Amino acid sequence: MAPTYATADRVDLDALHRFVAERHHATLVTTKQSGGLQISPVTCGLDAQGRIVVSTYPQRAKTVNIRRSSAVTLCIHSDDWNGPYVQIDGTAEVIDLPDSVEPLVDYYRAIAGEHPDWDEYRQAMVSQGKSIIRIAIDTWGPIATGGFPPPAQDQPADESNG
Repeated sequence: MAPTYATADRVDLDALHRFVAERHHATLVTTKQSGGLQISPVTCGLDAQGRIVVSTYPQRAKTVNIRRSSAVTLCIHSDDWNGPYVQIDGTAEVIDLPDSVEPLVDYYRAIAGEHPDWDEYRQAMVSQGKSIIRIAIDTWGPIATGGFPPPAQDQPADESNG
């Protein structure tokens, strides 16, 4: 069996948006008050303005952390654990009720399509006290896959070792 080699493909913003729009599993990293990192598995979507959106509650650690420090990092995962992923650094904001209701509708649409009863959905979001996190994408790494390091002839020379 031939080895599977790791890949790292640099993409432009449009290609990144396409990649993110098709994937809804992510790990969100925020900064705790102590300076340590808070890591949260989240379900995410991409809104019409190209921001990553995450449904949340006002009391969650990630939400509290973002209110204090808006810098976040996400790793967007594929459904297949061995599939491609990308790291994104961004600036987050939290939107609370009542302003969160329509962005939560957009969030649902981005992930699951049309809801059978939007009035019921909106009421549920209000009843549950939902907020939404919106993340503007600042920078991103390559879309990558795991695997063996590529053969030496396929790698750039490492000039740091003399």
